[in-house]
Amino acid sequence: MLTEVNVIGEKISQEEIQAYIDYLEEKNGRKLASLTIQTDGEFVDLNYKLSSVPFERIRRITGYLVGTMDRWNDAKTAEEADRIKHSTASQTMEKVG
Repeated sequence: MLTEVNVIGEKISQEEIQAYIDYLEEKNGRKLASLTIQTDGEFVDLNYKLSSVPFERIRRITGYLVGTMDRWNDAKTAEEADRIKHSTASQTMEKVG
């Protein structure tokens, strides 16, 4: 999902631009968000930004590392509901103050 490609300096072919895109995406294992190709004779400088990676929060609940509990069965959901939940000192102070 490349949003912008800028070429500075000498003109290069669309095939060469696509080769740089393919190389960078394969090298980094992610899609490019933007690419600037600066040419100076035989030298080429590639400045690029990668697309963002979706982030999923992982928590330790009842001894398991999980992102969400939506795929848990009824027994595991009940185990989580029955566990003692501890608060931090700052949460306790907020309730007292």
